[in-house]
Amino acid sequence: MNYKKVFGLLLIGLVVLAAMIIFIGPGEIISALKQANMNYVLLAIILQVITMILWNLRWSVILGGLNIAHKKITLFAMLLVGLAVNNLTPSGRGGGEPVRAYLLSKNTNSSFKTTFATVMGDKLFDIFPFTILAIIAMIYLIFTIHLSIVMLATLIFAIILFVALLIFIVYICINETFGVRVIRWVFRQLNKVIKRNIEPYEIKILNSLKGFQTSLLYLLKNKQIFVSAIFISFIAWFLEIMRMYLVFMAFGVQVSIGMVAAVFLLSTLVGMIPTLPGGLGAIDGVMILVYSLSGIPPFISTAVTLVERLISFWMVSVLGLLTLPYFGTGVLDEVDIN
Repeated sequence: MNYKKVFGLLLIGLVVLAAMIIFIGPGEIISALKQANMNYVLLAIILQVITMILWNLRWSVILGGLNIAHKKITLFAMLLVGLAVNNLTPSGRGGGEPVRAYLLSKNTNSSFKTTFATVMGDKLFDIFPFTILAIIAMIYLIFTIHLSIVMLATLIFAIILFVALLIFIVYICINETFGVRVIRWVFRQLNKVIKRNIEPYEIKILNSLKGFQTSLLYLLKNKQIFVSAIFISFIAWFLEIMRMYLVFMAFGVQVSIGMVAAVFLLSTLVGMIPTLPGGLGAIDGVMILVYSLSGIPPFISTAVTLVERLISFWMVSVLGLLTLPYFGTGVLDEVDIN
């Protein structure tokens, strides 16, 4: 991992966030933060922990479907490291998946292609409910807030692009012929700009594709795993929305759960675009902007966003980094497809 790049991008995100705070007014924001009810903040933290436990349970269900023996505590540690990597790399919340797969492969002696299939299955089972909820959220915002034509068009384009990308990824994962064509096309483009021999990497990925697709297709077709994982995902997303709602309650702000859900899901969608680590600056900006458009004072919107991100981004990232030494601090540089 390029740590200098990660810290550099984090610094850029923090500068963007600081600029927003200065523009809105740091004095009013600090005053609002001092008045926050810590009991509600504590409840929000508890909900975040429960949500992570549910994510771990969903992954455990998937592993059980492929008969991969595991300990839930060790699995939770892998999940925390993966979440931290997702938060700290500009990878559209996908950088932690190979890390989780590698750690699982290393600790269970399963092939990387199989463990990576479990991680991708876990990701897809999470994205399916999110897509449905995000579409509902967008419709809610369209009919609730008077959005500009530009913002409305951007929302519609973003959700269409996201759904199209999801369908494309799923098709690559389940159709071997199409997957091989896409991989070969990608490497043909890479060969045009990279001056060294990358053919061994292409061969390695192509050899891993078949076993990966077999395992993933089994997970998607297994009704018991599919229903259980999707059910857990819906509960987890509901708890994430309630966490945000509790943060609003901490500031004594009256806001509908529908509005909280809509803005939270929209900002999460923005955070999936590979820009800065964890969508730092982008997610915060969307939350502040849309909540302000809904009638909430900008300094309150900013205070709420800062507390929410402290819980969902910074707390989770720190927990993951603290867990990393359990597997070895150099593990992030060892991730590879074997």
